[in-house]
Amino acid sequence: MKEKFQKFVLLIASLSCLFLLASIPNFSTKANDKNYWYMTEDEIVVDKTVHDFGTIKESDGKVSATFTITNNTKNPFLINFASASCGCTVPEWTKEPIEPGKTGTVIATYNPLARSGPFNKTITIVTSNNTQRLSVRIIGIVE
Repeated sequence: MKEKFQKFVLLIASLSCLFLLASIPNFSTKANDKNYWYMTEDEIVVDKTVHDFGTIKESDGKVSATFTITNNTKNPFLINFASASCGCTVPEWTKEPIEPGKTGTVIATYNPLARSGPFNKTITIVTSNNTQRLSVRIIGIVE
């Protein structure tokens, strides 16, 4: 009985892992421009996945990075919201519908006050098409 239970648990664990792996999108790199990230040609494209500020000074104050989002779908979409991995980063985004072939932006502003050392913050972008969540990052070092 114990052996059957162990096999059952192993089977459930294996199926769970396969399900998780199958649900991860297949990301690839555009052949002509390695800065573009996308799922397919008819999806939403972001111009870069990481913005590296390099070394910044705490005394210089907030820094911002702009991520440009291109609509390569056949329908307009909205950026529903963008959320940052912590309160030190505030995202702002285009509120109007982004028409096919047009662009919108997400601007991530990082506040280095009292945060010396390296930082690596993620901004998750959720769109109205509900088929794609984009993640971008800002990185750097605060002196």
